[in-house]
Amino acid sequence: MRKIEWSKLGFGFSDVNCHIRYTWKNGKWSKPSYVKDPYITMHIGASCLHYGQECFEGIKCFRQQNGKIVIFRPEENAKRMYRTAERTCMPPVPVEMFLDACTKIVKKNKEYVPPFGTGGSMYLRPLLIGTGPQIGVAPAKEYTFMIMVMPVGAYYKGGLKPVRAVIFDQWDRAAPHGMGDVKVGGNYAAGIYAHEKAKHEGWPVELYLDAKTHKYIEEFATSNFAGISKSGAYVTPDSCSVLPSITNMSLKQVAEDLGIKVECRPIPYTEVKKFKAVAALGTAVVITPVWEITRGKDVIKISDPETVHPTLQKLYDTVQGIQYGTLPDTHNWCYEVR
Repeated sequence: MRKIEWSKLGFGFSDVNCHIRYTWKNGKWSKPSYVKDPYITMHIGASCLHYGQECFEGIKCFRQQNGKIVIFRPEENAKRMYRTAERTCMPPVPVEMFLDACTKIVKKNKEYVPPFGTGGSMYLRPLLIGTGPQIGVAPAKEYTFMIMVMPVGAYYKGGLKPVRAVIFDQWDRAAPHGMGDVKVGGNYAAGIYAHEKAKHEGWPVELYLDAKTHKYIEEFATSNFAGISKSGAYVTPDSCSVLPSITNMSLKQVAEDLGIKVECRPIPYTEVKKFKAVAALGTAVVITPVWEITRGKDVIKISDPETVHPTLQKLYDTVQGIQYGTLPDTHNWCYEVR
């Protein structure tokens, strides 16, 4: 194993011992193989290249205070990938196979799980793609399921940092009743242009409204949306075009555990200026506070750019505490790698 300066880890790809790989052919999945080479070879006519038969997940694994290695809620990711596979006419990966694959690949690379106290974690990226040749719009006859892993550092070193967001009315993330509720690469491709424009103009993240009317909040480019209302409720959109986030699911449960009212409902854009706090929610950081949202000439200042609302901080600290084993895991979210 190469020497790693854990305190300097960022969030990006790095080589480890191996990744795990399975092939689906003739109606069944192969046994797993461990592959050192971080490259794959596929047919030039592979359906993932031509027709977008592809989906992926993002999961984190932690070394806890007591030394145990745990994966955070992988069963929920397994179920979400199963739904995505069905939606894209790919053979679903059985939940038990998915969990077993996660366990196997973490064990093969356990020295790359950052030590407790560094703020780091291991990131797992399960990937399901159509690798069989298919010229003509139809499902392929061969698929590959892989999981790659890599150590990553704390997304925000030194604590949560509020960011600015922008709304571009000329672009939408997903069509009504389209693919917005499943985790396919095409959803991210749809937002790359807007994301690059936002970054170049000084906004770290963009926020999308509903594609039909542009009157309701949907989600950030790569994250779910949540707001803290004047009454102190945790409010998050209810929309068939929003990806069901495991992070948001966890935060809603934590909020209820802390006695915070949870509201899942349509959120009019006009309501945003009434929120005491807004956040983007996702695997990489759990919570990213958003202090300002710009839409054309309309600039909504939600909070102070230097402070984090105490409710957001408490929710973040609680989820992190469960992940790192400093708080009780009362819902059995942490899947131990034995």
